[in-house]
Amino acid sequence: MTLRELFVTSTGRVRAGWRALIFCIIAAALYQLSFTLIFAAGRPASSALFELAAYLVLLLAFWVAHAIMLRWVDHTSWSYVGLGRENFTPRALAVGFALGALCILVPSGTLLVAHDLSVTTGLHGSHSWGGLAVAGAAIFLPQSLGEEMLSRGYLFSALRDAIGWLGALAVTSLGFGLLHWHNPGATLQSVSVVVFAGVFLGAILIATRSLYAAWMAHFAWNWSMAEVLHAAVSGAQFPYSSYRVESSGPVWLTGGSWGPEGGAAAVAGMLAGLAVLFAWQRNATRRSSAA
Repeated sequence: MTLRELFVTSTGRVRAGWRALIFCIIAAALYQLSFTLIFAAGRPASSALFELAAYLVLLLAFWVAHAIMLRWVDHTSWSYVGLGRENFTPRALAVGFALGALCILVPSGTLLVAHDLSVTTGLHGSHSWGGLAVAGAAIFLPQSLGEEMLSRGYLFSALRDAIGWLGALAVTSLGFGLLHWHNPGATLQSVSVVVFAGVFLGAILIATRSLYAAWMAHFAWNWSMAEVLHAAVSGAQFPYSSYRVESSGPVWLTGGSWGPEGGAAAVAGMLAGLAVLFAWQRNATRRSSAA
């Protein structure tokens, strides 16, 4: 193998591993530069505004990094990462949102009925439910898209070229879990469930060929926990209105202080969602073949 062949394929394309590395370097540099410039005059006094601004900076960095790689390195369209116009359809968005919301709300509802999750009422939160729902959407929409673009955007596509979709799914899901290792109250169990959540979101991307669908699933999952249940999300506590949902059962089942997404019930919900997704894709393939 020549020196050129080490970096470039016979078709003249930069090898997938190098493309993944270049993307990570560009994204990290853009994030650091943007964060420094935007907050040079000082950080916002409100922690909520700072959190929102940080997520927007993160999203901007990943978006620009994608644009650079797709235009000047790969010379391809946004559909390569599932972000093309054809990938942005009401059906893909609806499928993603429904899977994300139902796969955490149904298991949580079951735990509530079984008294493994409990509702504390009569609280005096500082915000109305509607206000929190809107504020939560403002936070979780850029947060979830930024994390999807990092874990299942360009990096996933480049790894898929190198080691296949199964290998890309394994690597990015493990990385997705490790990103949460420093969250409050993180344990081997909770991070392992987040790794499986990476598999769940990756499967949505693969089945729908739309990163927008995975984004909606990620958003609906987080928003449902924080704003519908007022429960912890990956160990982080969010403002509540007049009630909160907390664990009152075994941690292995409910997730404990990490929130409902850290327990076996959440895994069961995602497994059910994957079964529905597989059946939906199989039926769609059959209809396409018949047509």
